[in-house]
Amino acid sequence: MTTPIAVTPAALPGSRRLIASHILSGLAGLFLAFDAALKLMLHPAAVETTAQLGFPPSVLPTLGALQLVCLVLYFVPRTAVLGAILWTGYLCGAVATHVRAGSPLFTHTLFPVWIGFLLWSGLALRNRRLLDVLGGRS
Repeated sequence: MTTPIAVTPAALPGSRRLIASHILSGLAGLFLAFDAALKLMLHPAAVETTAQLGFPPSVLPTLGALQLVCLVLYFVPRTAVLGAILWTGYLCGAVATHVRAGSPLFTHTLFPVWIGFLLWSGLALRNRRLLDVLGGRS
């Protein structure tokens, strides 16, 4: 006879941890997908902002495509950590660009940091091994 397996609330599919992970990842993903779409469509707001940051509009399709690739990698479970790492590099470049352009600290320069926090928090909450590595569990 087999011993019954204890199921903890954190292991259930509908657990608060899993729901929170989907909310955090979803919020970041929606923003990043919207941003990528604006770049790919060469939306006037994206063109204007890119010019203000010192880049030509010709870089927008490349940046938008790069964002979509990172987003797909992030939302595929097997490549989620790679996607988060690539997003971290992309978002660090955004912070550096805003620092160079003299953008306001909390509304522009640190915004990519908040997005990165959402991405990594959502990923850590749905990946127990990553949570262990990041020190979230003992």
